[in-house]
Amino acid sequence: GDRTGPNRTSAMGSEKYVLGIDGGTGGIRAGLFAVATGEPIAFADTPYDTSYPKPGHAEQSPSDWWDGLGASSRKVLRESGIDPRDVAGVCVDTTCCTVVALDADANALRPAILWMDMRASDQTKQVLATRDPALSVNGDGAGPVSAEWMIPKALWLAQCEPETFRDAAMICEYQDYVNVKLTGRYCGSANNVAVRWHFVDGRGPPTSLLKSLNIPELLEKWPKDIVGLGDVVGALTRDAATHLGLPAGVPVAQGGADAFVAMVGLGTIEPGQLALITGSSHLHLGVTDRRFHGRGIWGTYSCALVGGHDVVEGGQTSTGSVVNWFKTLCGGGDGFYDEVNAAAAEVPPGCEGLVVQEHLQGNRTPHTDPLSRGVVSGLTLRHGRAHVFRAILEGISFGTRLIFDAMEANGYKPSEVVVAGGATRSDLWLQIHADVANVPFKRTKCADAPALGAAILAAVGAGCYATVADAARAMVHMEGVVHPRPEVHAQYARAYAAYKATYPALRRVIHRQGSEAAFATSVDDADAATDDKTRATSSP
Repeated sequence: GDRTGPNRTSAMGSEKYVLGIDGGTGGIRAGLFAVATGEPIAFADTPYDTSYPKPGHAEQSPSDWWDGLGASSRKVLRESGIDPRDVAGVCVDTTCCTVVALDADANALRPAILWMDMRASDQTKQVLATRDPALSVNGDGAGPVSAEWMIPKALWLAQCEPETFRDAAMICEYQDYVNVKLTGRYCGSANNVAVRWHFVDGRGPPTSLLKSLNIPELLEKWPKDIVGLGDVVGALTRDAATHLGLPAGVPVAQGGADAFVAMVGLGTIEPGQLALITGSSHLHLGVTDRRFHGRGIWGTYSCALVGGHDVVEGGQTSTGSVVNWFKTLCGGGDGFYDEVNAAAAEVPPGCEGLVVQEHLQGNRTPHTDPLSRGVVSGLTLRHGRAHVFRAILEGISFGTRLIFDAMEANGYKPSEVVVAGGATRSDLWLQIHADVANVPFKRTKCADAPALGAAILAAVGAGCYATVADAARAMVHMEGVVHPRPEVHAQYARAYAAYKATYPALRRVIHRQGSEAAFATSVDDADAATDDKTRATSSP
């Protein structure tokens, strides 16, 4: 909503603004920011629906994105009270990798395949089996390849919906669809192609990989022009300008994947910095000036950010979702987190021998094991709710440190971590993270890092700043630093060693339990289906 009142234009005169738009999973958010300071002026959100036509499938309607973009833009302009002529530029970031098949007029031929959609799991095995050099970003070629990425999804289209694949003039991402609707130009984001399209060294398409998969024609459907973050895609067309409530001709800057644009919004664009994006999961994105590949990490992605730097990636599948699970388990209400954080702060580091492995939804890195599961070890009658809660926070922090160790084994060590998302609301959790990793953790004033990152790129595209680094220095503001305490870091040595030993010690047991649980579920489902059939045939 409006943070300044409707008279801002007359009070501020010729101050310039930029529109940073974040196309997320649940909806699209427009943020209006002051060019000079990065001050957030107003936000507006428009939700859209996701459909789940089959287990593992997730789809959205591209027309919903476009409608939501216009609604959010018009609303944020209306509520802020600024003159639309004072908007210097626009940039959009989107979910990655959400794939669309379009005709020559940029109309969708089918619903978009959402980033989280797992239908292409069989195709990932075909991709990995090629052993193509482009797969070096996937654990140095050892894999796995994620079903979320572009090529498995495009291969699924070619194999399972061949008519759609044949008729598509464009196969691209949410990002590219929005930009062609805004400007009429069909182009790709240098960020997206580097991190999810297997472009070789971030620059050229993986022609040998596509040939091995018998889909060389995909090259003709992908965008030929690749535009870097903050570079100008084009100007708003008259129709798009009317849709957004802006004058025609406003420059549209190139965005990219939401988490990577959030790195810009956190100011993590220099080598040695790492962005920790927290929510239901953790995403670790480190900036490096050295190119490397290795087991237990993803990347490095060449030229994926700005300034020619590369990015190394790690991830934890279940983090904030585990914290929320524990709250639900305890029947926690509105004040639950304040209460349990205060109690957990009184528990000594290491939780008196209690250790939690946070793999309730599998492990993304460094083990890359979707069948791994959560473990609570060392539990005694002495341990109470506060111990378990703190052990969950510590277990997640141990998982982050394990990823940092995997990165360091391949030559990358973060000098500072900038945090965004839910973890920033817990001072205790941030301190545990810093103590366990022995690295300073910073947080920024603006919690909407993707929208601010898009706004920074818009300001560069509009010519308000010469470089993304210049814009970030002016528009990103740190709120505080949580420093590690060396004596506490030392106290975590035994608990961290126990955490590291848990996965290899229990992996086979957990896999067997998972298989048995899956079998029991399938038997239950079969029994239920039989019961339903019996009732149906015996009903009058």
